[in-house]
Amino acid sequence: MQTARTEFSQALKAIAQERGLDPDVILDTIKQAIIAAYKRDAKEQGEEVESFDYEAVLDPTSGETRVFAWALPAEDATEKEKLKAKKEKRDVTPPGFGRIAAQTAKQVIHQKIREAEKGAIMEEFEEKVGSLASGLILRFDGPNVRVDLGRTEAILLAEDRIPNERLNLNQRLTFLIKAISETPRGKEIFLSRAAPEFVEKLFAREVPEISSKSVEIKAIAREAGIRTKVAVFSSQTGVDPVGSCVGQKGVRVQAVTNEIGGERVDVIPWSEDKAELIKSSLSPAESLTVILDKEKMIARVSAPEDQLSMAIGKDGQNVRLTAKLTGFRIEVEGNGELSAPEEKVEEPIVVAPPIKKITKTKAKKLAKKAKSSSVEKSDSDEVEKKDGEGDIVPENAEPAFPVATEEPKEVKDPEVAVGEVKSEDIK
Repeated sequence: MQTARTEFSQALKAIAQERGLDPDVILDTIKQAIIAAYKRDAKEQGEEVESFDYEAVLDPTSGETRVFAWALPAEDATEKEKLKAKKEKRDVTPPGFGRIAAQTAKQVIHQKIREAEKGAIMEEFEEKVGSLASGLILRFDGPNVRVDLGRTEAILLAEDRIPNERLNLNQRLTFLIKAISETPRGKEIFLSRAAPEFVEKLFAREVPEISSKSVEIKAIAREAGIRTKVAVFSSQTGVDPVGSCVGQKGVRVQAVTNEIGGERVDVIPWSEDKAELIKSSLSPAESLTVILDKEKMIARVSAPEDQLSMAIGKDGQNVRLTAKLTGFRIEVEGNGELSAPEEKVEEPIVVAPPIKKITKTKAKKLAKKAKSSSVEKSDSDEVEKKDGEGDIVPENAEPAFPVATEEPKEVKDPEVAVGEVKSEDIK
């Protein structure tokens, strides 16, 4: 008899330690299982069980169990009447309790233990909601994914996945524990990789300044798989919030980007001035003018023509994320100007004077006239002389002496060829 008591108590302790459960919880599940088994056995024998309430008494040392029953009081009965009815309970334990009833009790005990174990796990994970967890891709359940978190499984819904992200079996990834909700299959842990909070927790993991509260993430806007904007602020003097999040040579923000599949992450400084925050969020566009309508929550942004496309972003994503980040509806329009107008310097068109051939006699006369006007001549203004051809003026040099613009009507020397000679001028 002593051996039986020891086996029961040792088995109870072993289950409690292995499953991490409270022994009292296990005893309660056993009692409920015994009552369920008794009702099933009594129904098979044609006994009435619906008009009675039952209680199982279990000896935690010996494992001996007794079943008591009493008539159910009326629904409008007082507490005293209910206690009085319970005091009139009677022992209805059948002899031997039956092999079938014992087998039923065993099945219910296993089920209750699993439920109690799952309940303990859910209580543990309820404290971790909103934090990161590492998991293994277990299997694909249609568009959803089942993830192994170690002690239990979780589910990653299709809308919580990063679009265009390729997942493989046995692939280990980081997830955000989004929520624990009741489903037809019981409580389920729901994960997410598309939530903005996922990026926020990744930054908290990579940036010690965020964990120490010296840098704070004020706002975050995300389009999963495309782009994320994070506004950061620091109240501590000497701490650069943007530099802390970006890291040396961008190593910190690169670690976050790699975790979310190469998604672009913009880190901008937070400002209480919404106009300045909108300007920072619409970067890399520059030279923006922001006018706020705080009553209608509309921000009208005027941008130079060459900055307009950058302010709007591809398919309008820059404007959409800025609207999510600031809470303002963003209206962007061009102002018809350029952000940094370049001065157009027109290069002077140099027209070389026509080369005119003159006779030696004409050249002598012009030389005497130039000497009399006492004009200094540079080396480039000197007349290059060639034998038999007279003097030639270089193409890119201005003549050092005046050249007659009107051609003489009478051409005495046939060697002179200046302009066109009209027929009426020839005598």
